Amino acid sequence: MRRAKLLFIFTAVLLCFFIPVAGAVTLTLNASENEAHVGDTITLSGKVTGIKTIAVYLFVIGPDLDNRGVTLENLNIPAGRGLFTTAPVHLENGTWSYTWDTAVILGNLKPGTYKIYVVSSPIDRLRFVKDDYTTTEIVFLPSEQPASEVPLGPALPVVALVITGVVLLGYGRMRRE
Repeated sequence: MRRAKLLFIFTAVLLCFFIPVAGAVTLTLNASENEAHVGDTITLSGKVTGIKTIAVYLFVIGPDLDNRGVTLENLNIPAGRGLFTTAPVHLENGTWSYTWDTAVILGNLKPGTYKIYVVSSPIDRLRFVKDDYTTTEIVFLPSEQPASEVPLGPALPVVALVITGVVLLGYGRMRRE
């Protein structure tokens, strides 16, 4: 019985040397533009090899943003603890793509240089494993279109006063009853 155990252990050790080791995780990240204007749409894409995963996780760092990274949809939300921008991975070939419309994000995307990260696990910039991520930089220039201003009609202040009066009158009557 002891010989059988030793033979099993010896065989297991030998198999560890002869079975090829699984390839390391490799991520790629490409941006459709490396220089864009605030408000432009940028396509981020890449490939994952070495693992089978259903999604990659994206976040960005840049001027006045959290050092851990923030989601691409809301620059006020730090990446991590389940809060990430995700891009689905095509299981047959490992490719992924994400369209980042910088005109409809929450937060203030200021002109400057931003670094986009893609990771294979949902962890922030301060916690990922060496070589388990990749980055690209995008320089954002000021928007080509001036900020749109919504003019207030002359009737709007009158309507606001009427609504305030109705609310105050209703509150006064409720207190008397």
